[in-house]
Amino acid sequence: MKNIKLILSGILLFSVLSSCSDFLDVSTDSKFSDDYVFGSKEEINRALNSVYAHLLSSDTYGNKFYNTYALNNDVEFTTNSSYIQSTAGNEYKQFDATRSGNDLNSTWTAAYKCIEYANIFITGATAGELYAQGDTLILQQVGEAKCLRAMNYHDMVVLFGDIPFSLTRSYDRSDDLVMPLAGRDSILTVLIDDLRKAALHMRFARDLTDGVERASKEFCWSLIARMAMTRAGYSLRPDSNPNATGTMGRASDYRDYYEIARQYCDSVISSNTHSLTKAYNEVFIDQCNYIVDNDDDPIFEIPFLKESSGSVGYIWGPKGEVQDDVTTGKNIWGKSDGGIRLNAFYRFSFDRSDLRLYTIGMWYYAYDGTPAILNDYNNYCNKWSKFWAKPGNVQGTTSAGNTGINYPYMRYADVLLMYAEAVNELEDGVTGANGAKAIAAFKEVRNRAFAPEHRGEKVDAYVAANTSKNDFLKILMNERKWEFGGENMRWKDLVRWNKYAEVVRDVFYDYYGFASYIGGDNFYNRDDRFDTMPMQIFWQIAGNPNDVNVYPNTTLDVLNMYNPWTLEFHPGTPWEMAEMYQWYDDGTSAPKAQCRYSLRGYIQADEFGNITPDLWNVPAENLPVLRYILPFPASVIQRSSGAYKNYYGYN
Repeated sequence: MKNIKLILSGILLFSVLSSCSDFLDVSTDSKFSDDYVFGSKEEINRALNSVYAHLLSSDTYGNKFYNTYALNNDVEFTTNSSYIQSTAGNEYKQFDATRSGNDLNSTWTAAYKCIEYANIFITGATAGELYAQGDTLILQQVGEAKCLRAMNYHDMVVLFGDIPFSLTRSYDRSDDLVMPLAGRDSILTVLIDDLRKAALHMRFARDLTDGVERASKEFCWSLIARMAMTRAGYSLRPDSNPNATGTMGRASDYRDYYEIARQYCDSVISSNTHSLTKAYNEVFIDQCNYIVDNDDDPIFEIPFLKESSGSVGYIWGPKGEVQDDVTTGKNIWGKSDGGIRLNAFYRFSFDRSDLRLYTIGMWYYAYDGTPAILNDYNNYCNKWSKFWAKPGNVQGTTSAGNTGINYPYMRYADVLLMYAEAVNELEDGVTGANGAKAIAAFKEVRNRAFAPEHRGEKVDAYVAANTSKNDFLKILMNERKWEFGGENMRWKDLVRWNKYAEVVRDVFYDYYGFASYIGGDNFYNRDDRFDTMPMQIFWQIAGNPNDVNVYPNTTLDVLNMYNPWTLEFHPGTPWEMAEMYQWYDDGTSAPKAQCRYSLRGYIQADEFGNITPDLWNVPAENLPVLRYILPFPASVIQRSSGAYKNYYGYN
């Protein structure tokens, strides 16, 4: 276990017990002066660890940023069966939340608490004598705090749009404890400029004691690029009328930020500090076994604490039940929720030789450890799982969440694809000055996804046929779709490409149309895509292959499936048959509610076949705006004494 985790375990407990709960009324927990806290390297390091400790909150990076706010799309998808808006106001994934949503305030508070601790640290550290002397360790630590602050602000901007913003600790804002509201473009510009300066004094992960579990120079560069891509992209912007949904738009200087993204991705690539050497599945299996790779795909991993924080591998992976008597049974890994789900059609988008199909899970484990086929409206995300832990890393039968498995907040694959995208945008394709390097970056990601014998066709020829601006953008969009499944990045990408409304519309007609097709209505069968779907899947329980390249768990039985891809019938016994996609209700002669209401805030259908609004033949450019941005919590509006108000129709 890394040193930072041992230190954070104590810091986290202290900070949870002692910190206040409202960012509008935050003060430093320290009873000592800045001169004392920031007068020695030991105390400075302790203060920085408190910032990291607040990063681990289950209300932000420990769970909700990746689960609660994983908005529905063509990769991540969670169903809803109610035609009535929930009184709890928490239907974020269905685009039908209200300002009373019971998760909003806790996430808001946790994010701003981490920001406040970062502000406290940065203010105190930069005013100290060690910083004035140019101490290299202190300069590195200030850069780390600035990265953590920027992370929180960036992710809050993506979720909420224009938000309260200050780089000053509340203690120094006198009686003005209500942060001023700022526009997203100005927030991102300030943060980018701040990190560009901080990066000059930061160290590479290979030179840090805790490696990629600390914010490094290359992470700072990567974060600049990610924020620049957000700044260059589209977002939902408010109208003057707070009751209007808003409009999608981007700033006129967007090309400047594509150039910043290109520049800083190039810095990461040119540094040669990271690679994609390990196999795709091995990256995530390593994390499930607490192995930290400092020079491979992960650039920054959030350092969760085993049995104390982090839900990675609990809400991801196949669901696993536990017997009442946990001392018996095959499931020695403990309960697993499997709550992060993938769109049922996602797996059909992959090339069948793509090794990233590892992400898709089609079965779960019953209480006795027996595998059972998943017959639902979505699939599990098997990127991480408690079940992937080797014997020495198993948490035990009584464990549940708080796995302590690190989350790779930034991966080198993302940097490579951001670089390729930025070049394509700036140079109108990948045949210009930086085109060869952009193609090489793209190919580095795709090469890892295919065995060597397939790369000539699936990588080289594939890219060579798609070098125009529009064609390359299309294959890049798909590459990000396949690379980052289950990481809650897809909807954010779709937003900045201004493709989200189109994709959500298509997802609705996929689910509603296939359910209708099963019931005998072929109207929504676009391009006859439903004709070869395997509505019956044939399977059998098989012994464990004892090969992590086949299945990461080397103990439990697995399922062999005869026809998971196309409509084919079994070759004979001993195959079992599962009726898949039971999405049509014969009683009402209509698609079931999950196919009608899972995107209720944007499009829905009643049991009589009335679709509201019916967008089947509407051109993409004429689609209604999708309200993906979340409302400010009602309590925050109230406490601001009129300084804040909601837009986008959240009245």
